[in-house]
Amino acid sequence: MVSYEKLAYTDFTLPLSALKPSEDPDARDKNNNRKFAPEKKVEAEGALTRIAYVLPPDRSPLEVLRNYQDVIAQKGGELLFECKKEECGGAADRASSGGGNDMSLTMFFFYDSDLKDADFSNGKCALASTITDQRYFTAKVPEDGGDAYVAVQTYTVLDDLYCKELNGRTVAVVQVLEPKARDKKMVVVEAAKMNESLSATGSISLYGIYFDTDKADIKPESDPTLKEIATLLKDDPKMAVLVVGHTDNQGSFDHNVDLSSRRAQAVKAALASKYEIDEKRLTAAGAGMMAPIASNDNDEGRAKNRRVVLVKAN
Repeated sequence: MVSYEKLAYTDFTLPLSALKPSEDPDARDKNNNRKFAPEKKVEAEGALTRIAYVLPPDRSPLEVLRNYQDVIAQKGGELLFECKKEECGGAADRASSGGGNDMSLTMFFFYDSDLKDADFSNGKCALASTITDQRYFTAKVPEDGGDAYVAVQTYTVLDDLYCKELNGRTVAVVQVLEPKARDKKMVVVEAAKMNESLSATGSISLYGIYFDTDKADIKPESDPTLKEIATLLKDDPKMAVLVVGHTDNQGSFDHNVDLSSRRAQAVKAALASKYEIDEKRLTAAGAGMMAPIASNDNDEGRAKNRRVVLVKAN
């Protein structure tokens, strides 16, 4: 084991088909690579663990992949998607590092800048080098409380400079998303606390309004927070607020501004239609990625930046 990271709760997207280039030829990721994404995918939330292993010499990526598939089968799991080499889509010769070309399969999950491993460490070398003979599968395994999702990527490292100790060695990148109930403490902010923050600072960030990835449809579990916003406004009939959507930096600037604006409009519409708040008291706006409150270089920071902010207008 050369790299390990665990997130208590996050969203995770797994490909169920090969990566395809974006229909927009100018769409670029944060490393200036042409963006790729699968046409079919599964989106899940839970506890995410990512581990990278360097295998003993003379073990091929295919052999290692098949061993993991045997374990999945023994646990009653189901193979959802499998690919190899260029068939996986994107750049098949790079792991998580590099820019100016096509995204790689590894970059669909994470970039070298997301890694906590030190430069030139075994972990960084295993996850950010030039590669060959790439293999991959997505699977699900039944567990108490729901399905766990597993992504396994294997490849051979190619490097004769800083990472030459791993040259020719097979690496296995194993990512497991386990079903886990989200900790809802401090997510639903009561109307009184909202009013207190608006009076003291003029704004409050809310994390209890939920949307699917890259969509503006409000999820049902947002109702408790929407109800508290409505209570806030009904308790003070003269109060007007700005409803401002914020995103992380994944995707283009224009796309994120549009997405955050549509989400803010959705919140405004829900407050007006479901809770009978006068639309004249609500102004919706989208700030996109323009006002981060945390680093966008890791999942934890990006989660903090994805929010709805109420700003006191009068």
